[in-house]
Amino acid sequence: MKRRQFLGAFAPFLVAAGCSAKPVWAPDDAVMRAAHRAGGPPALTLYTVISNETEDGAHSGLLINAAQRVLFDPAGNWFHPAAPERNDLHYGITDRVLEHYLDFHTRITYRTVAQTVEVPPEVAAQAFALAQTAGPVPQALCASSISRILQALPGFERIPHTLFPRALSNAFGRIAGVRTETLYDDDPDYNRALLAAR
Repeated sequence: MKRRQFLGAFAPFLVAAGCSAKPVWAPDDAVMRAAHRAGGPPALTLYTVISNETEDGAHSGLLINAAQRVLFDPAGNWFHPAAPERNDLHYGITDRVLEHYLDFHTRITYRTVAQTVEVPPEVAAQAFALAQTAGPVPQALCASSISRILQALPGFERIPHTLFPRALSNAFGRIAGVRTETLYDDDPDYNRALLAAR
């Protein structure tokens, strides 16, 4: 009941946000140069940024290890020059770039929960293809866009459509074989300097 009331109050913002997503389209040569094959089994990793003060979910991101490793960061404000973006999908996710992403989100006020599940190659490829067409995503719809992608994948049909990062994380955590890690950091809350110091 409370959740329904909250969504009702939030709805005008969501409608307004629908007009705010700005397309970003890196050129073909930049995307091809950045392509990174990470090795290891095909897998999906859901990142959920959680407030240490309120315990609310603040953001969701999806790492896809397919023929190449990419990061779908819907409605996010992270960027890196080595990770060209096409409408919220970032290419060139090397270990170093991924570490930067996690450092940007994880600080004294927020922790990041990483949930990884291995998938067949064709499922990873399908997730990659869906992420290529899912953005740009308006503000506040990160969990919504990721849940839509997951629902379309074999083995993830029971993931509910949700606007809430923690609800998405809870549902993802019920998938068989998920490995969970929680990342903490004592960096100060103001983290914009990381974007300049990359």
